[in-house]
Amino acid sequence: MPQRLPPLNALRLFEAAARHRSFKLAAAELNVTPGAVSHGIGALEKVLGVELFVREPRGLSLSAAAEHYLPYIAEAFSLIAIGTQTLPGKRTRRAIAVTCAPTLAARWLVPRLPDFRARWPDIDVTIDTSRRQAGFPVDGFDFGLRLSRGPVDGASWQRLFGERLVPLCSPAYRAKLTGADGIPDLARAALIHVDTASQDWQAWMDGAGIDGLDLQGGLRFDTVQLAFDAAAAGLGVVIGRRPLVDRELVAGTLVEASATSVETQTAYWLCETPQASARADLVAFRDWLIAQAAEFVDDCEGDEAKRRG
Repeated sequence: MPQRLPPLNALRLFEAAARHRSFKLAAAELNVTPGAVSHGIGALEKVLGVELFVREPRGLSLSAAAEHYLPYIAEAFSLIAIGTQTLPGKRTRRAIAVTCAPTLAARWLVPRLPDFRARWPDIDVTIDTSRRQAGFPVDGFDFGLRLSRGPVDGASWQRLFGERLVPLCSPAYRAKLTGADGIPDLARAALIHVDTASQDWQAWMDGAGIDGLDLQGGLRFDTVQLAFDAAAAGLGVVIGRRPLVDRELVAGTLVEASATSVETQTAYWLCETPQASARADLVAFRDWLIAQAAEFVDDCEGDEAKRRG
């Protein structure tokens, strides 16, 4: 007699909520409401007869039962995903699924995809730019391009390139800030902040050993592109991340408002599903991506030498 299983949908809710330690983040990942996640978890707890989450003022923590249960559920979903991907005789044409940070997708990956499509016209690519944490292979992604301090357990990671923080503004705005000594005075500047950036003005000030700037005032945006557009329009000074802003520097739409740049603690990394090496199309995409990153770094170093020279 087959063993009776708990509701699979409730198990999916549990896996996501346990991984994020948050009903809200699990709801965003699964495209449901936090109330639906909470209701589903409650129903699962009744079926299992144990408490899975400890509701605390500062958030959720896993109960001892959940800590024991989660590895089994995560592995079960991984096996389902792997089995589906490798199903013999599967006729559906499958695209390479990539999850990528929004700014990197817009400024780096998408402009290079025509080259990949020209080389491999029969290989399709889908890109997801949601900011949610992605699990391999449960979420169906083959690759992830992420801004991270370092590799994370559970997938193969390879560093693509790092970044440096540098204040940027329009040429006209820099002229307004520049005194007789020829140095822009950032204390007089309206600072442009990116609320979603992991490292912004405070990180640059700490790395540069500079203080005295008003970090409370200025303009605030929720996307990097809007912040750059505001800076190019002469509204203030924004923290840019090189080399992703090098095209603006080369074009002259943005210029450095300070000669001091600060290396970030993060870099862009390529992570992949453990099954990536088993498929020729994934190997082709991975090798192409790594080659593109190496070429990009070389080009940026060459452009920097020309701009400085």
